[in-house]
Amino acid sequence: MADIRVPKLNNNDTEYLVVEWLVEDGKPVQAGDPVAVLETSKAADELEAAESGHLHHVAGLNTWIAPGAVLARITPEAVPASTGAPVTSGAVPAASTGAPVTSGVLPASASVASPDTPAAPADVPATGAPVITDPARALMDGLGITVAQVTALGLPIVRRGDVERLAGSGPSPRAGERAGEAASGGAAGTHPLSRVQRAVARAVTTSHGTIPAAYTVVKFDVGPLLARTRGLSREVRRPVGLAELFVQAVAALHPAFPLFFASVDGDRARPAEAPRVGVTFDMGQGLYVPVVHDTGSLREIADTLMRYRLAATEGDFRERDLTGANIAITLHTDADVILAIPFVFPGTVCALAITSPQPEVVLGEDGAVTTRTVANIGLAYDHRLINGRDAALFLAALRMELH
Repeated sequence: MADIRVPKLNNNDTEYLVVEWLVEDGKPVQAGDPVAVLETSKAADELEAAESGHLHHVAGLNTWIAPGAVLARITPEAVPASTGAPVTSGAVPAASTGAPVTSGVLPASASVASPDTPAAPADVPATGAPVITDPARALMDGLGITVAQVTALGLPIVRRGDVERLAGSGPSPRAGERAGEAASGGAAGTHPLSRVQRAVARAVTTSHGTIPAAYTVVKFDVGPLLARTRGLSREVRRPVGLAELFVQAVAALHPAFPLFFASVDGDRARPAEAPRVGVTFDMGQGLYVPVVHDTGSLREIADTLMRYRLAATEGDFRERDLTGANIAITLHTDADVILAIPFVFPGTVCALAITSPQPEVVLGEDGAVTTRTVANIGLAYDHRLINGRDAALFLAALRMELH
């Protein structure tokens, strides 16, 4: 018999939601088969079977489960429930007991549900209501769409795309009510933080509390870069913009500036073997930082960022998309933003900020007035490892790499 235990999927969450079983209880599985989908504060991740055999659910559907807890067990043969098989979908949800599900053992205060009674989260009525992912729930809050409306869709799991399609079919009857409530300043006008935003808050708090950060900003003439993007887009047959070019250029600096891609552990720095560039995406429902692992070619970078843009609009990231960055690029596309200071993400030592290109009037070499297109490029860095001179050298090398 082998246990499938929940791995630690990220550093921001202490528990995950079991949103889908991909293999029914008692059914055979092969090693490597995905068996369940867990949702973290920002993504969904599939867990796989390490061995072949028969799968037995331990955690119930729609329950919260902590890293290290047993999600399921694999036995050589099917085991009848009467012989002491693991607890299945009739398990009491973790949210209703205040503790994560572990190894099929329920807290003493919990009552065991009938095997025919599916588990349900504490904030969802047990009347056939679906599991609603956090990106979907955040969009529902913004649009004033009710649980009853998404329940009417008849879906077992409601994702952000389902809410978008529902919103596109007609106006939400509660949108006006919610606007009025917010304007009145009453209790109904409060805005609860989503799990995504709570995860952002934890990361920011950790960063500010543990990383002595500094910031250096320089002005780049990005006009020539923007002119190049049109030809490059035709060449690689993918959209190429400043984001793609900066990812490529930053990754290329890894051999010359290895400490900028390192992590700090006490009084020691641990350099990274290869550059893994995180890129921020904020589509209005929370901040995501998916990682470009393969920076070998501009086409590969463009492919990856195009896939991430689609995932950001749907709230459809996998946890593996969001882990492993050793440097970050934060993008600011609002034309009025001329300065942005990113926080240094825990586990990294640098974050590069790119503002939206702006026209600037300058004097030419002959004294004539002309214009150019500029962007402010800033580097936030961990002062334990990097000093101002190092930051200035890195930014100078980045400018040369982009020319």
